[in-house]
Amino acid sequence: MSSRLRALLSCIAAAFTAASGTAASAAPLNVAVLENAPPMAYRDESGQLTGFSVEIARAVCAEMAAECTFRTMMLGHVIDALAGGEIDIAAASLLDTPERRQRILFARPYFRSVTLWFARPGVQPGAPGVRVAAVKGSAQEAYARRQGWTTIAVPTNGELGAPLIGGIAQAALIPMNTSIALLKNPEFVRLGLDSTVMKAAELIGAASFGISPRRPELKEAVDSALERIERNGIYERINSRFLPFRVR
Repeated sequence: MSSRLRALLSCIAAAFTAASGTAASAAPLNVAVLENAPPMAYRDESGQLTGFSVEIARAVCAEMAAECTFRTMMLGHVIDALAGGEIDIAAASLLDTPERRQRILFARPYFRSVTLWFARPGVQPGAPGVRVAAVKGSAQEAYARRQGWTTIAVPTNGELGAPLIGGIAQAALIPMNTSIALLKNPEFVRLGLDSTVMKAAELIGAASFGISPRRPELKEAVDSALERIERNGIYERINSRFLPFRVR
């Protein structure tokens, strides 16, 4: 073997070694997920995080060959945490709004979100004296406040039924997927509430993962991973596992 060839092979080996060391030492991605938002994110009987959004996030991390550390977080803190670099990705069903887009990046949408108005029959959005429940930090809460409605903010999606059951609120703005879990609650069902799809542009549309503006390179990687799991059938299997209808 010539000295030139040996030198070339040595360089190639060194390059592979350096690349492997870089991949192995790469810091884990901090991924924020919700904890009490069934069927999108919740803890199962063994205490493990699961749900539609959680499993989509796991699949995306696997496709990117990235080590991801999941951190549970209240929705009301997610945007600040992304903007400040506390977390890299938020797998939290974020509606793409102009206010949020000024502060964070959005991955390609991973499902279509619809908001429902739940109230007693005849109680319409904007009716005088109606207190409206919504999740703190959500697009629904922001919309209600812009309308000047009296708003009861709850920390998590899983708590949206409590103000209605307790008589503290007379209506609620509830993401359609959250309503699936609420309609399994006998106390909530006994209220006999009507539901109406909200037509406001701010409350219906694409839901996405949020990405920290300090990690702009992650957008392309996350977008590509989402596209691959849609093509290879993983997305469809997760959809069927957690939701009774297709959300794409």
